[in-house]
Amino acid sequence: MAINTQNLSNREPVEYADLLHAEGRSAARSGPEVVLVNHAAVVAAARDPETYSSAVSRFLQLPNGLDGDGHAAFRGLIERYLSADAVGGLADDFAATAARVIDERLPDAEVELDAVTDLGAVFSVRAMIDWLGWPVAMEDRLLGWVLENNAATRSGDLERTAAVAKAYDDIIHEVVGGIGEEDTVTAQLVADDSLGRPLSFNEVVSILRNWTGGDLSSMAYSIGVILHGLAEMPAIQDRLRGGVSEAEMTAIIDEFLRIDDPFVSNRRVTTCPVELEGEEFPAGTRVRLHWTGANRDPGVFADPDAFDPHGNAGNNLVWGVGPHVCPGKTLSMVELHSFVHELLARAEVLPAGEENAAREIHPVGGWSARPVRLRPLV
Repeated sequence: MAINTQNLSNREPVEYADLLHAEGRSAARSGPEVVLVNHAAVVAAARDPETYSSAVSRFLQLPNGLDGDGHAAFRGLIERYLSADAVGGLADDFAATAARVIDERLPDAEVELDAVTDLGAVFSVRAMIDWLGWPVAMEDRLLGWVLENNAATRSGDLERTAAVAKAYDDIIHEVVGGIGEEDTVTAQLVADDSLGRPLSFNEVVSILRNWTGGDLSSMAYSIGVILHGLAEMPAIQDRLRGGVSEAEMTAIIDEFLRIDDPFVSNRRVTTCPVELEGEEFPAGTRVRLHWTGANRDPGVFADPDAFDPHGNAGNNLVWGVGPHVCPGKTLSMVELHSFVHELLARAEVLPAGEENAAREIHPVGGWSARPVRLRPLV
């Protein structure tokens, strides 16, 4: 079956994926790319870096833009900072940060807030500052950057996105250039010689950009999706308040994110001719692994919107799969566990009106604005 055209531009990712699935299509053309939404096809490509290379950008992207031994070396370096042992001790700090963010915005009476900007973005910036040891005075600047980055990404304007990227690089240069004697994660990275040599300045900047730039927005979007899900499912709120294991908390968070995956896609480029949907494509073909689509494949998830944390866990692709599976999942989960726990200890999450809600469009997903009501617990 020939692969038809269905452009991604200005499309909401869940709507795009559901349309392809409803038409019985596992892939579509979008400009110069082939977009895969079939679960099995996405998994197969993600697990085959020899055929589907991650070297897709002209910019230095560590470790995401590397393959083979180069990727393994930098992956090993960064995993030392992101392992369970490295980040497990941050839970109390993240919980305290979440508590402050919530307490600053939760009066004695019910209040309506935007889960993405009022809560998610502020928490993500403060948590990152905590983790990396960046100056607290950078909070407002980083928050402004998150909002501008989201708007620029949404616009698709390459000049605007380039300007936003440069602004973030300027922030990183300023932070790295101002490192003193304090033993922070950023200082440790700058001094890291585990590859048998010091990291170049550009390598440090690339790693920090990978750790922080996209993740600031992703954490905010994730909190928007999770709070929307909790507002719609008060029984899940009650269960979490009653106390659950870390494994169950993780499964619940992962399932909210599977249903409405804000980590939409990753790019690959073929290193040799490939066959997709019975059609031959040459080496150099751009392929997009659409995680949102794969996570809603009705051939795997009979009802993609049905909430089944344990039943769907084995096929959940929110954090990717293969050699490029997200190394930051453990850190992100510590942050999300902390935020959800602190919020539910203080308030009931209720649905709000739809007039101020807005969905994101490709290349990002989830909500750009998601009002919820918070009712303080007595």
